[in-house]
Amino acid sequence: MNHNTPLPPLSPRTVRRLSEAHRRVMTAHQLRAHGVSAAEANEQCRARGPWQQLLPGVFLLRPGPPTSEERLHAVLMYAARESARPAVPAQPGADEPHRPHYADAMITGLAALTLHGFAGTPPLPSLEQLDVLVPRLRRLRSAGCARIVRTADLPVPDQVTGLPVAPVPRALADAVAEIADAGAVHRLLTEAVRGGHCEPAAVVRELNQAGLLGRAHVVDAVDSLLAERRAIAEGRLYRMVRAYGLPDPVWNVDLRLPGGPHLGGLDAYWPEQAVAVELDTRAPRQDEDALWSEYARKREHLERLGITVVHVAPKRLRDAMEEQAAVVRTALMASRDREPAAHVVVLPR
Repeated sequence: MNHNTPLPPLSPRTVRRLSEAHRRVMTAHQLRAHGVSAAEANEQCRARGPWQQLLPGVFLLRPGPPTSEERLHAVLMYAARESARPAVPAQPGADEPHRPHYADAMITGLAALTLHGFAGTPPLPSLEQLDVLVPRLRRLRSAGCARIVRTADLPVPDQVTGLPVAPVPRALADAVAEIADAGAVHRLLTEAVRGGHCEPAAVVRELNQAGLLGRAHVVDAVDSLLAERRAIAEGRLYRMVRAYGLPDPVWNVDLRLPGGPHLGGLDAYWPEQAVAVELDTRAPRQDEDALWSEYARKREHLERLGITVVHVAPKRLRDAMEEQAAVVRTALMASRDREPAAHVVVLPR
C-alpha cells in the first residue's frame, strides 16, 4: 500500500449530513460510527478545511470560531467517560431537543457559576479555559480550553440548558481555588448568598473540604459571608413577626440571673411568656461539634429556668416562614399552662 496516496475526499452529502448533527461537535468515536476514519477526520481539518479539531479527539464540523455552546459541549465530550458516550448522537425530535448524556463529567468553576445565572462572573466567551469536574482516578489531562478538575466525590450535577453543571457550592469552591484576589472571592460568595443560589453553610462546607479555609483571603471572605448570613436571617425574623401578627419581642438581648452569671444572648425574647428565639447560624467548620454543645448547654440551662428556647435555622425562615411563625406562636400560647419562669435580667446586646 502506498502511504503517500491521498485519501479520497468525503462526499459532499456526508460532510453536509455530519455538519447538521447536533451542535456540530462530535468525537472521533462518534465519527467512526458514521464511517469516518481518524485519517479522514484529520484530512477534513487540514488548513482551510471544512472542519477543525477543538480538543484531542473532539471535532467541530464547520470552520470559524466555536460558539460558547460548542465549546461547552466539546470539553464535556473530551472529559466524559468514553464507554458512556453515545456512538451516534440522537437527533432532536420536533418537540424535544436532543440532550446528550455526559457520564462522570460536569462543568464547574466560573463557567458553571455563569450558567447558574451569576451576574458577577465573566461571560462565557471571555473564558479562555472551561473547568470540567471528573472523578479523581480518571486518566485525563487538561488540554486546550478544557481544564480538568478532579474530585474523590463527584456530586450529582444540576441540569442547566441541557448541560450537566456542578451545584453552586462545588462550583464556587472550584472557582475560589483559582482566585487570589480577596475582593473577587468576597463578591462571589456574597452574590451566592444574596442571590439565593445557596446557603452559606453549604459554601463553607465545600471550601473546608477543598482545604481552602487555610488561605487568609478566603477566611476573611467567609467571615463576611457569615455576617451577611446573620443579617439576612435577622431581617427575615423581623418580617416573620410582623407578617404573622406575633407580639413584639425585645430584640437582641442578653439574659442574666439577678446578681448572677451571664446566661447567653438571644435574637428575640418575649419576657411575659418566657419564650426565646435563637437563630442557628452555625457554619460547618471543624469546631462545629463544640459550637453545637455550647448551643445545647445554653438551651438546657434556660429551660431549667422555665424559659422555652426555639431554635430557628435561616433556611427554614427562607423556605417555611409561616411554619416557623406557627412554632413560635404555639410556644407563646403554651406559656399559659407552664409554671412561671425564674426571674431574669434582660439587657441589650
